[in-house]
Amino acid sequence: MSIIEALILGIIQGITEFLPISSSGHLVLLQRIFGIEEPVLLFNIMVHVGTLAAVCTVLWKDIWNLLCKIIQPLTLLLIIGTIPAVIAALFIKDFIEGMHSTAVYLGFAFLITSSLLVFSELFYKKNTPDKAAKNEPAVKTRGKFNALDALVIGIFQAIAITPGISRSGSTLAAGFFRGLSRDMAVRFSFLLSIPAILGALLLELIALVQAESSGNIGEVPMIIGAVSAAIVGFFSVRLMLKIVRERSLFGFAIYTGILGILVLIDYFGTKIFL
Repeated sequence: MSIIEALILGIIQGITEFLPISSSGHLVLLQRIFGIEEPVLLFNIMVHVGTLAAVCTVLWKDIWNLLCKIIQPLTLLLIIGTIPAVIAALFIKDFIEGMHSTAVYLGFAFLITSSLLVFSELFYKKNTPDKAAKNEPAVKTRGKFNALDALVIGIFQAIAITPGISRSGSTLAAGFFRGLSRDMAVRFSFLLSIPAILGALLLELIALVQAESSGNIGEVPMIIGAVSAAIVGFFSVRLMLKIVRERSLFGFAIYTGILGILVLIDYFGTKIFL
């Protein structure tokens, strides 16, 4: 892997980890376009460390409050929300790895992401104005966020283990379907990303220990990939917080929809990249 390729992959990881367009799907796609065949376990670990540093930096106040008072409702909700992804990672890990080996799944997965974003936004916009008109809380805030909400969001996150289905997009969509406020939905989604990223790191470390080779990538490309993922990820988290609070997700839906169609066209027809 060259320095330029590492830089591009790090930037893409930093952007797509937090924007609702699927980081795993973009990395699989770019690795195929670049023709990267060697194992990239150690590189994947480094860019995940970068994105973990980014989200922890932006949400340090929320994380500090959790660390200062571990036993609180939000901690329990995060645990409940994490359990489905843990179960999925343990029991369908081989199936998911098989999906990485063929690009045909990517096109359909990007289209699923697009559909989730569209339907969740339509649902949110349809249901919140009516409630607000009756002088009732239009959405659930932190005090009304319950265990069932966290479980549903966790199930959507587990589904997003599939490359091409966005983790942040799925959890945001689930939050909207459950009637959470936009601010609560995006904050919980990002807090939930921390154990998810840590879990991905653990699985990749285990795979690294078991693998005969971690890939002859070199120290400089790995460092560049990690640093670029951290810097870009920092701004991506801040941007996403602002977008979700003030705008709709339709733009991301259009992007993933077009990308999914292009991937399928290339896979079944043109054969330029895949």
